Amino acid sequence: MEAAHGSRITRLSTVFIAAIIIVSLFAAASLGYLTGYSAIQGRVDDLQNQLTGNPYQNITYIFGENASLSQLYLQVKDSVVVIRGQIVKHDIFGRPYYSQVQGSGFVYDFLEQEVVITNYHVVQDTINITVTFADGNGYGARVLGSDPYEDLAVLSTDAPVTELKPLEIVVSSTLEVGDPVVAVGSPYGLAGSMTTGIVSALGRTITEQTTSGYPIASIIQTSTPINPGNSGGPLLNYEGQVVGITTAIVSNSEGLGFAIPSDAILREIESLVANGSYDLHPWLGATGTDMTYEIAKTIGTSVTYGWLIASASSETGLHGGTSQALIAGSVVTIGGDVIVAINGTRIMSVDDLLTYLEEYTLPGQTINVTIVRNNETMTLQVNLGKRPLPSTA
Repeated sequence: MEAAHGSRITRLSTVFIAAIIIVSLFAAASLGYLTGYSAIQGRVDDLQNQLTGNPYQNITYIFGENASLSQLYLQVKDSVVVIRGQIVKHDIFGRPYYSQVQGSGFVYDFLEQEVVITNYHVVQDTINITVTFADGNGYGARVLGSDPYEDLAVLSTDAPVTELKPLEIVVSSTLEVGDPVVAVGSPYGLAGSMTTGIVSALGRTITEQTTSGYPIASIIQTSTPINPGNSGGPLLNYEGQVVGITTAIVSNSEGLGFAIPSDAILREIESLVANGSYDLHPWLGATGTDMTYEIAKTIGTSVTYGWLIASASSETGLHGGTSQALIAGSVVTIGGDVIVAINGTRIMSVDDLLTYLEEYTLPGQTINVTIVRNNETMTLQVNLGKRPLPSTA
């Protein structure tokens, strides 16, 4: 009997302890739920308070080091101008008529001389050029200097000093892919428009009619769409400093923007203002095409990068192609040297080649060109020439 009684007591104790554990777990779960619910409900209440508050309250979009996009716009808008000009054309009977062109530009202080910087194609062959500021005041302007190879032009204007609020230009070589940028200009004549994006690529090349087929090197590619009328406006960093000049010469480039790097402006502006032109573009004296896996397989080489030379001036010592082949649906001149490096810098494509030449060399300099010829790697010394003028290229 005592054993049975002890057994019942043990069972009752076990049941009691289990009950205490279950009640404790339930209490803890309830407390956790209530705590989480309270936190969530607090956030919901905050959102509801925002939605039910003043629907017209000002919202400041913060970026960078606690500055706002609206503040940046106010900082630079008075420095950006609308540029208009006229081009004389002739009908089928030879009678003249006028066509208006429009673009953007910005004010810059070059050695205490205020000038307006824009794209060359905005003012090419134009007369009666005017610049209009954000306050609506317009003034006459004229071209001081231009460079078709960089799509750059510098203007002087009759505007009073009180209208001229220059922007600061900084080097573009410090830009990195992913950096945020802002474009301000007049797309489709809509003056004072602002768009934002990021640097999506560096060292691109683009080609336009004004360059006689020569690519413009070291182009900045952005996710900021650039439309007709934007051309010539500033591409800015989030400090409001100019890192490039937007250009809309690339057709069917929806969703993409391109800009001439500010390094090109800083490199050329003295010559453009003083001489009216810039003629220090280096010239390798060769034509070619980018290497691909398909080309490498066809010509029997393991080098799948670089620039395959199609033709070259005899003075360079480079060998051009000897035959043509249909490769991946395109006719390619093969048999020439493949440039894989310049002065020890790897060259993967014509973008790399032209960007390096434009940024680091000048006509008359001798460079070390590493090539692959008949599956052998060698280095040649090549003397750079000066790129011919567009009218004689």
